[in-house]
Amino acid sequence: MSIELTLSHRRFWWQIDEEDANPESWHVSADITPLDPCQDELRHVADIELAIADLGGERNLLDSVTLGEWALEFIAETVIDPRQGKLHPALDAELDPGPPRMVVLRHVALTPLWRGHGLGAALIASALRILAPDARLAVCRISPLDFAQCHDDRLARELAASRVGGMLERIGFRRWRDVHVIGLRDPALLETRMKVLDLWWPSGGKAGL
Repeated sequence: MSIELTLSHRRFWWQIDEEDANPESWHVSADITPLDPCQDELRHVADIELAIADLGGERNLLDSVTLGEWALEFIAETVIDPRQGKLHPALDAELDPGPPRMVVLRHVALTPLWRGHGLGAALIASALRILAPDARLAVCRISPLDFAQCHDDRLARELAASRVGGMLERIGFRRWRDVHVIGLRDPALLETRMKVLDLWWPSGGKAGL
């Protein structure tokens, strides 16, 4: 219950032209609040890497460095009116209205001592919900290749990808053309928070570690 999120936007100091603002790189750090006593090795909980893309305007190859090539392909396939950032009608119908901007979930890592408590889903859901005023949807593509550094065995990589995909779907993500998608105003993001609150509140229990 003492975990807080710090969101920070990163860019090089010299990127101050208007076009340099898109896409945006964001980092989310989850940590135990300094107000609570805590062992040093437990203070830092997780890191989440995000990118935010404006669905209007033109794209260039350099965007793939921040967003990933698959995200550029997703935008090309789903944005039918780049001038206004309008989405494919079938996808548009699934989402609540919002700014024509998209959050790309790039990387999530919990520190070893905080794994196994079901926090990953809750922290992702909270970070995305915080960004709801600034974007309309979030996307993530899960591939076994993402786990090549963790697992040498192909089957292990596929199982890891399947587990992460299942976790995203429990948050409320849905598959759209091999990409997991969720509207940032989806009630499922709030429900994910409530599941954790119901587990740890009011006694706190292990939350005081």
